[in-house]
Amino acid sequence: MNSPNADQVVAAPTYLADIRFFFRPEDVEHMAAKGIELGTYDGVRSNALSIHAQTAPPNSQMPPDAEGKWSPERSQTFRNWIINGFPLGTAMPVEPPTEGKPPTRLRKDVTTLSAAEFDLLTAAFTGLMARDPEAPDSYFALAGQHGLPKRWCLHHEDRYNPWHRQYLLVFEDALRTVPGCEGVTLPYWDITTELPDRLQNPPFDQYVLPADPGSAATPNPVTGFFPYTTQRYSPADIAQNVTDFGVLADIATSLNQSLWGAFDVNGYQDFSIQAHDGGHGSIGRTMGNQNVAAFDPVFWFFHCNLDRLWLSWQTRVGATTLTGFRSTLGQNTDWLTAPFNALPPFSATADQTIESGISYDRLELVGVAEGVLENLSGSIDAVRSFSFRSVHPVSVRVKGIDRLSIPGSFVVNLLADGEPVAKRYFFQPDDPRSCATCTQHGVVNIDFRLTQKELFDRTLSVRIDVPGQSEEIGTSFPLARAGNLTINARLLVQDA
Repeated sequence: MNSPNADQVVAAPTYLADIRFFFRPEDVEHMAAKGIELGTYDGVRSNALSIHAQTAPPNSQMPPDAEGKWSPERSQTFRNWIINGFPLGTAMPVEPPTEGKPPTRLRKDVTTLSAAEFDLLTAAFTGLMARDPEAPDSYFALAGQHGLPKRWCLHHEDRYNPWHRQYLLVFEDALRTVPGCEGVTLPYWDITTELPDRLQNPPFDQYVLPADPGSAATPNPVTGFFPYTTQRYSPADIAQNVTDFGVLADIATSLNQSLWGAFDVNGYQDFSIQAHDGGHGSIGRTMGNQNVAAFDPVFWFFHCNLDRLWLSWQTRVGATTLTGFRSTLGQNTDWLTAPFNALPPFSATADQTIESGISYDRLELVGVAEGVLENLSGSIDAVRSFSFRSVHPVSVRVKGIDRLSIPGSFVVNLLADGEPVAKRYFFQPDDPRSCATCTQHGVVNIDFRLTQKELFDRTLSVRIDVPGQSEEIGTSFPLARAGNLTINARLLVQDA
């Protein structure tokens, strides 16, 4: 992680564009052992005066090695940051490294696979699906780790992306155990394009469950999913749903974030999780239900693309190393350290997934010449100057949704003058109270970003639909039963 301004005096430096690059992994590790955090904005800000005193030339005490000593220019830049009030700022797009360890595996767009590569993938899926469902490396058992019967998956929390990255690796390793398929890699489906023909034919079009996934569910068995064949919408309907649920908009917003953030708060994670949920709801009844979503073969190609997007964001902001990633987090870093970094049932931990050996044939990158990323928020420290502009979107948050009272995945509709202007899909099992992760995050928010023109001088309202409800009672869910809902609308600001 190198700053282009490391040895030039920057008059108005910010943490995200400049200061975070001043600390090497060994610096962060060395000082962490002494109880001093150099890897995050909050840690550097709270220790800024001491850092400046210890690193200022010519008689600096830290770093202890000659190679790590700060130049007078770097020291002055850090001093300017302190004088200016510790601005967080926004990240500059980072040029991808031209050197480094070669990837252990290269995943490709499923539409670009050669005939031989696609035949190999077909053989791997077919072989995995043919295994005894009781075998731990069968398709049935592996898909059952996400929803029924194991319910291991972590959604709507910090470990969501790491868990799915490891899940994909475990599944890919299982594909490689099929005889003759030792070199296969899992491709991705770029959801900005229509569902490929290759995924509409066996063995990728559907999966017939060979056993009851709900009979072994704990703490209580689940009925209604056996016999069961996965179901999917038509490619045209999927494409329309992707647009209607704002999936592409949330992907674009997520990739443009300076910070990792947190679900229900802001940053990459919030919008990437919303895009994930919307994608699930767009694809079909099976993918829209957490209990059985992973049994649909398209699940793996969809999630492989989400992992590609996460790696794209990591590369954009210089977060492909653990040190670089931590610098985008802010306060909450506990989930990267034991025991909070666990990704059950896998032995790998969340921090171990950050520096992935997996790469992709294409990342969604942005050049330095195209300008800074964004760090828009609803509030900012009063000691910092800020701006909001007419081009900035309005954030509308439907806040305080009691997801545990809603039977299954649901859709939050934002209406203006009675007409839908936006909607978002929230992905969860039919009985969220039986899901341990769901109960830990029982109250959630849904975020919309709309232009000021779409909202001003219009009457806004909200409706919640539950597509899985019976036709007899209708899909509309009473707002009074969905918790103490409030609507929070605000203009977004950023560091001036």
